[in-house]
Amino acid sequence: MRAGLSLLCLTYVLSQFYRAFLAVLGPVLLRDIGAGPDDLATASGLWFLAFGLAQLPIGWALDRFGPRRTASAFLAIGGAGGALMFAVAATPMQINIAMMLIGAGCAPILVSAFYLLARQGTPAQFATTASLVLGIGSVGNLGASWPMAFAVETVGWRAALTLLAALTAAAAAALFILLRDPEAPEGGQRGSVLDLLKMRALWPIIPMMFVCYAPAAAVRGLWIGPYLSDVFGLTTSQLGQASLVMGVAMICGTLAYGPLDRVFGTHKWVILIGNVMCAASALALAAFAGQNAVLGIALCAAIGFFGATFPILIAHTRGFFPAHLAGRGVTLMNLFGIGGVGAAQLASGAIHSNVAAGAGDLASYSALFAFFGAALLIGVVIYLFSRDAPA
Repeated sequence: MRAGLSLLCLTYVLSQFYRAFLAVLGPVLLRDIGAGPDDLATASGLWFLAFGLAQLPIGWALDRFGPRRTASAFLAIGGAGGALMFAVAATPMQINIAMMLIGAGCAPILVSAFYLLARQGTPAQFATTASLVLGIGSVGNLGASWPMAFAVETVGWRAALTLLAALTAAAAAALFILLRDPEAPEGGQRGSVLDLLKMRALWPIIPMMFVCYAPAAAVRGLWIGPYLSDVFGLTTSQLGQASLVMGVAMICGTLAYGPLDRVFGTHKWVILIGNVMCAASALALAAFAGQNAVLGIALCAAIGFFGATFPILIAHTRGFFPAHLAGRGVTLMNLFGIGGVGAAQLASGAIHSNVAAGAGDLASYSALFAFFGAALLIGVVIYLFSRDAPA
């Protein structure tokens, strides 16, 4: 299991990169193909929606074929193909299609790691190990910040995306050759996603899953760049540095949350308190969005740190899944988590354009951050009715 997890960790770096690299491409894409912030919000939202919608067939494929064939096929066709299409894109619509392909291609990587953990690990190990996998993979988030900005300024965004397409194809080949599937569960039991949706214990957790990742992923994946550029006039290099700060905060938060369920003996209250802090950070950013760039970056970093509860929420639900539905279980939760980001990104683009047209850029970004904070608080209220999973 350790070798497989290590390989998936390395591959997951690409998934994290692709969900965040648009934040530093805004100025050059606007200049070269006329893709503005609202276009990029749509493209980012479509990446997450494609990623989320792919979870249902991926869950079936993991339980039926295992992670080796599932992850390598999706990454080769969608990930590498989408990156190559992005490299030659000439219109915002082509960017949208490329991002959808990349999103679907990256969709099996993390859940394949979660699948191995659910099948071969223990519930007590899940949160810590899942957070470690996510934290290591989030190095890609850092690569999508200043290093990507440097590559764009050095070789251009088309050459950078072409190289990324080749790297993604090589990663897919490595998964197919080196990854090993776990043995099939005993008993030959069958089931479906409907069996999971009938579990009442999951009902108050699903809304929290839908909103928990949206503020951090949406701000880091896109809005931190346009916000700091439009409000404070930061350059591409400075945007890369600010994105790097938030990316480091997200990794630190992910690693910090990992062992806390075992330290305090609860998933629920660790998740609940963390998301209250994330919502407070988003609302503070909404209130002080125009104060100064340093405060804005610090509050974005706070959103990234406190908003890193995604793996521990997966761990919370994992305790309710039977072994024969492990693949469908982790992918169903991933669908809600990533699908929530996609929905939030699409909504955020509409909020930004509508408010900016009437009240200006600063008001539009304040409205955006308030939207993220309010959505998260609604999820927290519903999540209060959840219960901790069996150990």
